[in-house]
Amino acid sequence: MFMGEYHHNVDTKGRLIVPAKFRENLGETFVLTRGLDQCLFGYPLTEWKELEEKLKALPMTKKDARAFTRFFFSGATECEIDKQGRVNIASPLMQYAKLDKECVVLGVSNRIEIWSRSLWEEYFAESEESFAEIAENMIGFDI
Repeated sequence: MFMGEYHHNVDTKGRLIVPAKFRENLGETFVLTRGLDQCLFGYPLTEWKELEEKLKALPMTKKDARAFTRFFFSGATECEIDKQGRVNIASPLMQYAKLDKECVVLGVSNRIEIWSRSLWEEYFAESEESFAEIAENMIGFDI
């Protein structure tokens, strides 16, 4: 399980340090793809395979299912963590998430998320204002 918030910088070669607490669960190789809310999602290979099976089961006759599947798979890439604990983020993913220098790496249950620090701060500020309402809407999910 992944949890926590860590602040790191992307270097000029597009490399980001993966927090040490996340490396063991991610494994040496993991999948990085476009996430929702303009961040990146990183999945251990086992989690990615489970997600892949669920996405393959979506009805391809549905326009939304095709769009969502394209969105996830077209941006996906296998990444390796180097000996210094860094991952090289592909340029299209860097552009999608607007990653420049300061990043936030979050642990979110079965995945990590990589955010531009400015986008994360903006998102968090907006969500924080409505957190009580969001929590109230989660009641039907048995939390």
